[in-house]
Amino acid sequence: MGILDQHKKIETNVTLLLVLSFFVVTIGGIVQIVPLFYLENTIEEVEGMRPYSPLELAGREVYLREGCYVCHSQMIRPMRDEVERYGPYSLAAESMYDHPFQWGSKRTGPDLARVGGRYSDEWHVQHMIDPKSVVPESIMPSYGFLMNREIDGQYIADLMRAHRRVGVPYTDEMIANARADFRAQADPDADHTGLLERYHGAQTRNFDGQPQLTEMDAIIAYMQMLGTLVDFTTFMPDESR
Repeated sequence: MGILDQHKKIETNVTLLLVLSFFVVTIGGIVQIVPLFYLENTIEEVEGMRPYSPLELAGREVYLREGCYVCHSQMIRPMRDEVERYGPYSLAAESMYDHPFQWGSKRTGPDLARVGGRYSDEWHVQHMIDPKSVVPESIMPSYGFLMNREIDGQYIADLMRAHRRVGVPYTDEMIANARADFRAQADPDADHTGLLERYHGAQTRNFDGQPQLTEMDAIIAYMQMLGTLVDFTTFMPDESR
């Protein structure tokens, strides 16, 4: 009896086909899943990554609340056209403190994974107030009302505690200084020593140009740090070789 005849027996016997199919799928699943239980961490840590500062975290909450993730992804795929347009492809470690992550599945607007530092704070403020004034073809709605929404960080420590419960390594010191750090980051005259020790690379300045601290400050602080924490030159090939 040849191999084809043996295979025909399987194809014509529904019960046997189901049993063997289940067996094959089970073996394949075990091979993929079991090794994960023996890994201490499925994400390779990258130097430079840190939890969001209190103001950045608040800005991310505004970003989520306003649905910015619906039109803007934060995941650059390892394809030549994407890397040339947006910058180095995204690393898993860049989303390790995101709950939920902002990879996205649709781009009505450009990807924002590397938007930090690409534009000035003034550009971002104007873009939020009147998107068409800086990008004529934009269909983004206005978010100028963020300029009038003052925030004081009253509940930022509670938010950080919630994130710590799901694995973000906020320390007791970070939480104890949460509200002070929250206000200091947007105050150019504040003492930023402690803030910078706790959150390396945190950008400190008045982000929206107003004397009061607003949601516009927070969301711009968040966007201006996106893609700025990792030194991507260490991941780029040395073309001189």
